[in-house]
Amino acid sequence: MNQIITFGEVLMRISPRGNKKFIQSNNVEFYFGGTEVNVGISIANFGGKVKHISCISNDFIGKTAISYLNKFDLDTSAIVRSNRPLGVYFLEVGAVMRPSSISYNRSHSAFSEIKPAMVNWETSLENGKWFHWTGITPALNKGAQETLLEGIKLARKKGMQVSADPTYRSGLWNYGENPREILSELVEYSTVFIGGVNEINELLETDFSFSNEDFIEASKQLMERYPSIEKVFDKIRTSINSSWHKIRARMWNGKEFKETQDLDITHIIDRIGTGDAFAAGVIHGLQKFDDYKAMEFGSAACAIKHTYLGDVNYADEEEVISILDGNTTGRLKR
Repeated sequence: MNQIITFGEVLMRISPRGNKKFIQSNNVEFYFGGTEVNVGISIANFGGKVKHISCISNDFIGKTAISYLNKFDLDTSAIVRSNRPLGVYFLEVGAVMRPSSISYNRSHSAFSEIKPAMVNWETSLENGKWFHWTGITPALNKGAQETLLEGIKLARKKGMQVSADPTYRSGLWNYGENPREILSELVEYSTVFIGGVNEINELLETDFSFSNEDFIEASKQLMERYPSIEKVFDKIRTSINSSWHKIRARMWNGKEFKETQDLDITHIIDRIGTGDAFAAGVIHGLQKFDDYKAMEFGSAACAIKHTYLGDVNYADEEEVISILDGNTTGRLKR
């Protein structure tokens, strides 16, 4: 079946309508998301086959979350249930010079109970072709870290590609482990690195700058330290203000460096999940195109995600390719 496997927490997002603060509003909207599931849904929207593995609350909220994933044809057969609640985060969406703000409520969520014994990786990876992980999951708790490592090891043993987005968020690592050591071990089993100089500096304890020259040298040193890494893809965001960003991407595949042009996003609807949209675009692109077009596809997928409310990129492959073909005016389609 050639499934893409994603593993991570499913969260409910709660936000006031529009760009209001909570103190301004009694009306809120909710969305389902989570870093890895955002990637999975996006790939499914591009036409890929995806299985998401998680632990979700055994109540009507959990049932609704699973129904949401099923709406996009995600395989949820490996999801386990817990009597703890689904994780929640609260988002106030900023505008112009006012930044967005997030508060998490996930410390005792259903996913905090996940342990290796709860996931049958042999069965779960039976139809797997690609495994995607991010640095969010191993940061949450020891059980999530151990479960992820077990899954990645088996994925590599089975010959699967493994993409790493080792995002480091210091505020999440609260269970007494060394983040660098844990992320380093996970990267050792990975083949595609979706991250930039910040992530490489964290892993290698280096201080590379954001220049293209330093990105190339950082990528070379990363590949030398982790020989399984074959390609590095980096998304670059230039922020004019909260409502106006520019997106481009660059890559090093061990042989050549390439970079895309900027995509100008002058009116952001929602920037949550845009990095996940980039990762999904790259993963999907690498299965259909050459490295450069895969990177372009990822950059365009990231850009169009800014136009959708919620955590998930709803664009299909045709819509992303249309952006690559230069159709960025938003002209009405009839």
